[in-house]
Amino acid sequence: MQKPFRKSAKIALVLVYLVIIAGAVVRMTGSGMGCPDWPKCFGYYIPPTEISELQFKPNHAYDKGIIIIKDETLLVATEHFNSSEILNLNNWESYTAHDYAQFNATHTWVEYINRLLGALSGIPILIFTILSFWLWRKNKWLTILSIATVFGMAFQAWLGKTVVDSNLAPFKITVHMVMAMVIVAIVLYLIYASKLRFRNQVFDVAFRNVILVALALSLVQIVLGTQVRQHIDERVKDIGYIKSLWMEHPTLQFYVHRSFSVLILVINGWLFFRSKKLNLGYVKTYLLMLCILAEIISGIAMFYFDFPFLSQPLHLVIALIMFGIQFYIYLESKRKKALLT
Repeated sequence: MQKPFRKSAKIALVLVYLVIIAGAVVRMTGSGMGCPDWPKCFGYYIPPTEISELQFKPNHAYDKGIIIIKDETLLVATEHFNSSEILNLNNWESYTAHDYAQFNATHTWVEYINRLLGALSGIPILIFTILSFWLWRKNKWLTILSIATVFGMAFQAWLGKTVVDSNLAPFKITVHMVMAMVIVAIVLYLIYASKLRFRNQVFDVAFRNVILVALALSLVQIVLGTQVRQHIDERVKDIGYIKSLWMEHPTLQFYVHRSFSVLILVINGWLFFRSKKLNLGYVKTYLLMLCILAEIISGIAMFYFDFPFLSQPLHLVIALIMFGIQFYIYLESKRKKALLT
């Protein structure tokens, strides 16, 4: 049962990262409000493709919860009914969660795919949670954390709803991102703890402590990055998609974020060279350094080359992959297979 459990956890991890990638694309394209309601999209399980589908239709059967756009406001059907020749407001109520009432087919479907991936990622999580009960006697934490992952995904879905209802409030977007990192960390622990065989890495106190510091710094760096992204979002609202002007007046958070990248490079570089010099066996430090270099390059590209296509989501996704690698290395560093003297 341990092998299928671990396989399901790996599939879940891949899907969670795909959700993060989709979320990054949603934000890059400004599609966060592509679906103004949650969990449906304009009241539909499969969203509309044309604005005509959101306009009032005479002699049409409407289901409860269907949304139309009327005079730049959203109206929600209060019950199942067949419309007459004219709009009868007694059958409708105003959508009060927010006042965003626009339709863009591309934005709608980008957001819808993001939600679809989120729902899909829950399937392997449910599977490994069920499988974990057969592993209760062997490792109770596998079951406990599997159940916690289910609740974490439910909480993350609720956070997604609050983000939409708040019309993309920056603080809620940041909490949404941090919760995604928590889920990634839990699933990585489940993958690690369910291994049948472990590498014989050398235990080193200094290495373990520094990787923990590196993890904390990465978390701070990602949060700072979301604040920089918030500034860019505000610039987009003010001046539109003139990329050359987005970073015309950088904020303090940007300079701190940029300076932190040097610190992160130095600390993780120290981990890489210590593992290599003392033969500690932490081979994932190679992947870690590749991620950091890719992160620096993408950051430079965004600032100096006016945000090349896909550079923003790549910058975020690479940062979260880096965080995942660091966390996995930290798990490996805790095993006291051989004490370094």
